[in-house]
Amino acid sequence: MPGREHDSGAKRSSRARTRGPLVAASPPVRATRPGRVPRVTARNALFQQWQALLTNRTKRQRTGEFLIHGVRPITLAVEHGWPLRTLLYPAGQRLSEWARRLIDDSGVPLAEVAPELLHELGERESDAPELIAVGALLPDDLDRLRPGPGFLGVAFDRPGNPGNIGTLVRSADAFGAAGLIVTGHAADVYDPKSVRASTGSLFSLPVVRRPSPEDVLDWVGAQRDRGLPIRIVGTDESGSTPISGCDLTVPTLLVVGNETAGMSARWREMCDEVVRIPMGGAASSLNAASAGTLVLYEAARQRDFPATDR
Repeated sequence: MPGREHDSGAKRSSRARTRGPLVAASPPVRATRPGRVPRVTARNALFQQWQALLTNRTKRQRTGEFLIHGVRPITLAVEHGWPLRTLLYPAGQRLSEWARRLIDDSGVPLAEVAPELLHELGERESDAPELIAVGALLPDDLDRLRPGPGFLGVAFDRPGNPGNIGTLVRSADAFGAAGLIVTGHAADVYDPKSVRASTGSLFSLPVVRRPSPEDVLDWVGAQRDRGLPIRIVGTDESGSTPISGCDLTVPTLLVVGNETAGMSARWREMCDEVVRIPMGGAASSLNAASAGTLVLYEAARQRDFPATDR
């Protein structure tokens, strides 16, 4: 179960209709929106505002914006109708068919940025990205999870690593969860590391931030009053029930604890059951996102969740 971090990654083939850069280059992009497209060729106030979104959580919250990098995440954001404020593209450079098509079809306002500045915003050592999107933060409304008879949700308690948030968002999306709730003093869902680790699932799965477990308990109580008997199932290495012995086919909210400390005392009190993942070998615990992924897989297995062919 969650303990000290020893992260590892795994590759998965894409479900989205993403298109990477093509060999055949096209002419430099021209403005496709009414009015003048802003050009950013120096580290002016607009550039500094975008740059702050990379590292400054307070600025992200204050402006209601965050940066989206990569072909798949940007494509999924557009496909799922995520509100985008601006698309940044490199000045004077030829773009791939994917980038041109997305610019033409999305209707998002554009900004032309000097390639060396776009490179800085890309946080990568390679060439400047073709596109960076400036996305809007969505409301932290628990009803975005749309609970129903087959409800499966995840609460991540005080995660300290933004990459773990993104990884668990990706797993929740893959195994049929209705959404993910991040509670307490935690890393930021909209940190670039979290957005990147979700590989675009952030834009298809509701992810909501709440300051305390009490907010979630009130919401669960309201669902129970409406006739939806959501059970709260915690995960812990000392849980009384092995994961395979827990009925996860009923409406369930899974709780994954902090990477080092596990679930808070209040979350433990709120749980109807606490499960453990049987382990062997020399490992003392699992990475929090890995543990959450295994529990989500078990829930999907019990529910005969249809995994699409890839």
